[in-house]
Parts: sequence; C-alpha cells; structure tokens
Amino acid sequence: MTANYVTTVKERCRMCYTCVRECPAKAIRVVTGQAEVVDERCIACGNCVLVCSQDAKQVRSSTDELESLLRSGRRVAVCLAPSFPAAFPDINDEQLAGMLRTMGFALVLEVSFGADLVAREYRRLLGATNGRGFIATTCPAVISYVEKYYPEFVDSLAPIVSPMVATARVARQMYGDDLAVVFIGPCIAKKAEAASPAVAGDVDEVLTFEELQQIFDARGLRPDQVEPCAFDPPYGGPGGVFPIGRGLLQASNIEEDLMNGEVVATQGRSHVLDAIQEFASGDLGAKLLEALCCEGCIMGPGIRNSLPLFSRRRLVQLYVCKRMESLDQWHWQENLRRTGSLDLARSFEADDQRTPLPEADQLQEVMARIGKDSPKDQLNCGACGYDTCREHAVAICKGLAENTMCLPYTIDQLCQAVREVEASNRQLAEAQDALIQSEKLASMGQLAAGIAHEVNNPLGVVLMYSHLLLDGCPDDSPLQSDLTMITEQADRCKKIVAGLLHFARQNKVVRYPADVRDLVDRALRAIRVPDHIKVCVEHQLVDPIAEVDRDQIVQVLTNLVTNAVAAMETGGTLTVQTSDAADQVVLRVSDTGVGIPEENMKKIFDPFFTTKPMGKGTGLGLAVIYGIVKMHSGDIRVQSQSDPSAGPTGTTFSVVLPRRE
Repeated sequence: MTANYVTTVKERCRMCYTCVRECPAKAIRVVTGQAEVVDERCIACGNCVLVCSQDAKQVRSSTDELESLLRSGRRVAVCLAPSFPAAFPDINDEQLAGMLRTMGFALVLEVSFGADLVAREYRRLLGATNGRGFIATTCPAVISYVEKYYPEFVDSLAPIVSPMVATARVARQMYGDDLAVVFIGPCIAKKAEAASPAVAGDVDEVLTFEELQQIFDARGLRPDQVEPCAFDPPYGGPGGVFPIGRGLLQASNIEEDLMNGEVVATQGRSHVLDAIQEFASGDLGAKLLEALCCEGCIMGPGIRNSLPLFSRRRLVQLYVCKRMESLDQWHWQENLRRTGSLDLARSFEADDQRTPLPEADQLQEVMARIGKDSPKDQLNCGACGYDTCREHAVAICKGLAENTMCLPYTIDQLCQAVREVEASNRQLAEAQDALIQSEKLASMGQLAAGIAHEVNNPLGVVLMYSHLLLDGCPDDSPLQSDLTMITEQADRCKKIVAGLLHFARQNKVVRYPADVRDLVDRALRAIRVPDHIKVCVEHQLVDPIAEVDRDQIVQVLTNLVTNAVAAMETGGTLTVQTSDAADQVVLRVSDTGVGIPEENMKKIFDPFFTTKPMGKGTGLGLAVIYGIVKMHSGDIRVQSQSDPSAGPTGTTFSVVLPRRE
C-alpha cells in the first residue's frame, strides 16, 4: 500500500532514535547509525515527520504531478479537507478558494459533504451490527496498521470509504466521469490510500497542505492578490467537524455513552495502539472503535504551522459554525438524497508484516551482547527508541536495530575504551620515562667509567701519601689539621670513585634462585641502625623463592634502608615488608621520616641528585637502584608525604620484581 512515501535524508539524521520511539509500526530500521524507513512496514502515519527536529524525514512530493495535471487540459477538481482552517489560519475560505482557482482548478470542493455521506453510512452500519464490532476506516493509517499487524481483523474494518473517496465519487457523479480529482489535506497516509487497489482511480493525486503552501510560495500567490470566490457545491454540513477528535460521532449523531461502552473514540499513537490491541483481544467490548492516529486530523503531519491543538480545533469549530449558519438545509438534504444510491463501500486486504519472535537462546545471546546479562541490567530507559530492553533485543534479531542504540551499553563501552586509552597512555608515558632514564643512566655510566678510570690511579697516590704524611706528623704540628682535612676529602673522593665504578658496572644480571627473606636479613645485617629507630620486618610471602641477582637485590635493599635511616634523624620506625603474587615478589621499605617534597619526586632517580648535606651522599644510590630494578624487568614506585599538616610524614619505596626471567 505504501511506496516510499516517507524517506530519510541521511545527511541530517543525528541518531537520536526519536523516530524509532514514535513509530507505531516500528517501521524504522537503523543501519550504521542511520534511521531508514522500511517501506513495506510503514503505515505512512507521518509521526516520524512530526517528531524529527532535524527535518531528516521527508515526504514524497506530488507537486510536479499536480502541475502536469493542471497543464494537461483536463478539468481538474480539488477536494479540500475540512481541516483547512487550521492549516491556513491567515486565509479565509473565499480567499483560499480564489487562490486555488487562480492555480487552474476548474472546481473547488469541500470534503465535508463527503464526510456527511460517510457519517450517514456509519449511522446505518451501527444500527445493523447485530453485536459485531467494527473499527472505523476514516483514518488510512489505522487501516494500514490493521492490515499489516492485525490481518486477522481485516473483516472488522468498517466497509465504508473515507470522506476523501466519497467526495471524489460525488464530484464525478455531479460533474462528469472525465473529471480529474485532486485531494489536498493534512495526511500523508492519504497518498497511500489513493493508491490502494480497492479505491484505484477515485483520486488522481494527493497533496498535503504543506505542499500546497509550497506551490503558493513558488507561484507568488497571496490572498490579497486574488479575487475571492465561494466553494463549488455540494456544500458540507456537520461533516466539517470530522478532523476533530470524535467528529465522526457527532456528525453521525452517534453517542459515545460511557455507561454502555458500545462506542469508543480515541486519538494519538499510544492510545490507538492500545485500543486496537484491546479490540483484538475482545476486552474493548465496543460495537464501533473510532481511532485517529493523530490527535485528530487537525494535528496531521501535512500541517506545519506552530498552532497548538486547541487553537486549531477552535479555528475549525468557528468555520463549521459559520458554514452551518449559511447552509441551505433544503439543498443540503436534496444533495444527500441525490447521492443516496452512490456506492460508498470498499474492501480491505491483509498485508501481514508480522515477523516471528526469535528463539529464546538467540534472544539471550543478543541481550548479553548489549550488556543485559540479568534482569537488573534491563533499565528499560527507552533511549534506544524501544519501550523495553527486550523489545530492543527482539528488533536486533529482526534486523531493525543495532547494539549501539543502547545508550547505557554504549556509555559503558565508551568508558571502558577511555579507561583502556588512559591505561595505554600511562604505559606509554612510563615507557617513555623509562627510556629517558635508561638513556640517561647509560650516558652517565659511560661518563662515570671514564672519569673513575682516569681519577682512580692518581687518587690512590694522593690517598697513600696523605695517610703516610698524617701518620708521620707529630700531634702538635701545625700541619696536623691540614693533613687531616686532605685525608678526609681524599677518602670521600675514594667513595665517590667507588660509587662511579659500581654505577658504571650495572650491565649484567646473574639470576639464581634465592630466598627473599634471606636477602632482607643480609641487607639489615650490613647496616648499623641507630637505637632510636625501631625496625619491623613483615614477611607475607607464600613462596619466598625468586630468581634474582642476589648481590644486586641486597644492594637495592641496603641503599633503601640506608636512605630510610637517614630520613629519621630524630627517630621513627623502619618497616621492611615482603609479599608476593603468582608471578611477582614485592619488597617495601617504609619510614616515618620527613618525607620527600613534591617538587623533588620527579628527580629522585636522577644521577647525582641528592637532598643530603654536602659530604653525606653522592646522589647515586637511587639511580643505582633504578638501574638494577629495570635490569630485572621490574618496577619501582615511591609514595611520600612531607607535609605534617596533611598527616603523618614518611616514605614508602615499593620494588616489584618478576619471580622468574
């Protein structure tokens, strides 16, 4: 019944899924983030056109076909839907008729007379139902919905044409069969109705009021530039209220009695779907269901002004009241009598578009794919356009939806991707820092080896003779203090050279299985810890054996403990902890000393950087530790607090080593 009456402008679609949410037939398929209309499922209601804020949904235009028809030389009659006062609030009826005649229409007719005829047929139908229930067929979108999604209830559709078709048949009866008929109204589904085989040939073209306005604009037609004129007969009566909700009932003089419930009228997408479902289940209990997919035809998608519902309703009411005051009742009744034998019946055909539900295991697999592993994960937020997560999963199985339409799932995936990128960036930064540090250490190692080699020999001579001179110098000699200073500084230079040589020799790791607890004991025995410092050793190892270079790891621990002791001049607690995981061992050395200032944290592993007083350190200890740890393919981290106002001060160095190479 439909033929691409609504399509998507892909460049404008922004993946908001509003059209999916508002489509009563779920005829929107999302492919690679683009919402496209599934033609065979579409009922041409136009809801997607109304709700799309980006104007990504466009209606197939019939303006070119109309222009060709007007140029064809045939007599063309235009049938104007009774909702026109709501579509053109600034143009009165005579001005509008004049503009249409100026366009080239031979006849300008109101559909309201056709609505009067249809109202009469419904009055007859309801009087002869014998308990059988019918769905009114004044709304073509409702007809299409029943044909496609409740095909077993096609026989329950009232076998009566719409006011549009009725008016077209009246026009040909009164003005000749050679008349071409054009309908202009607020409804997109009317285009599909006119193409239905059941009413083929009754209406030649269908345009919306919006399309008519486009033609007015293109031709430069304005109401003050045309000669006003009246519509052509037959003139309508109470059928003019058809476009208002429950208008069919009033025009038919059918009462919606809330006590007996034989007649039910409803409007709007959600109410119409519920009413049809209850009609199908037998719970409605009504002889006649009048359902309008829009909030009355006055809110149809073919009207694109900004007037709200009740303003449009009032405009139609005022026009109908005006028309009824001037209506010649005798002529109106005569026209009803003359058209009494006109065939206003039609048939309907099932067009089943239902698809079977997916198997339970397939549905469960899709639910898991969008992160709905348990009922508590099913938020039913509706962001995807479906009322429930299950409906979304069913649509995915049917090829109508995508996983990424689930907003919570997409946000979780995005957050996970962000976390992975952040972790990757951290690893990259750490690798970059390690590379810089390694290059720095390598360069410093080469420099240190050269300096130590050149300085070591002459320094040995200086040390030997300075000590000989000091040993041979009398205690009362004025040279005693000078010689003492020379030997002390020479000894200091010896330690510096020894550190340089040791720093330069960090180039090979000799791994042997070792008990980490023994390495801690060796390091602590090698250092004299002052009495005012408490030492705590905590072994939390499941497996104490690791393949490491024993001497190098003892040196790491020795340097860390030495630094910790130096940081606690006034006393404190030194804690050495060991722990492990499946493939790693962890060594932690903590102190309650003064801590490391924040500004020094990035420089502590730099060679020759030290915060100790002159003569108390070379600045190579942590650089040596860093090199040893990295050669073991391990990692070293430091946490320090140096601000007493923020809490207890202290520093913890954590060395993480692989258990095996």
